[in-house]
Amino acid sequence: MFYEVIVNGKSHRLELEKAATGWECRLNGQPVNIDAVITRGDVLSLLVDGHAYEIKREQTATDLHMWVGTTCFAVELRDPRSLRSRNKTGGDEKGPRKLLAAMPGRIVRLLVAENSEVEAGQGIVVVEAMKMQNEIKSPKKGIVKKISATPGAAVNPGDVLAIVE
Repeated sequence: MFYEVIVNGKSHRLELEKAATGWECRLNGQPVNIDAVITRGDVLSLLVDGHAYEIKREQTATDLHMWVGTTCFAVELRDPRSLRSRNKTGGDEKGPRKLLAAMPGRIVRLLVAENSEVEAGQGIVVVEAMKMQNEIKSPKKGIVKKISATPGAAVNPGDVLAIVE
């Protein structure tokens, strides 16, 4: 699988392939010897060509940052599989769109109220799944007509969290 990773505005192609001994990695077409272990939530211990790094992930309502030591990088990750799935739903901005839970989890908080105006990509609901908080974003500009999610409630894959019209 491959990802487009944008770090401080510069695009990189990251290819990952499962191998017998772990992962094979290529960055911009060049092989990179890596070993990675998640040491705790949002912290990754990474060994790259014999050099050790501790990487901390910081997600805000609008941005993703990665801290390597004391240096902060603005990061955007594009998974082509999710882009394909978004394109399959069509670019039709007309009509209501449902925001669905992608996996089992728990509602942490609501970021907007019903009848609020939202922009495309604006966070609506935060769901915690597998010890990670995931912001469910509006697929389009519109008005949040209904919020079905309640903080603290458990959700299953496919549950409707909100409707944006």
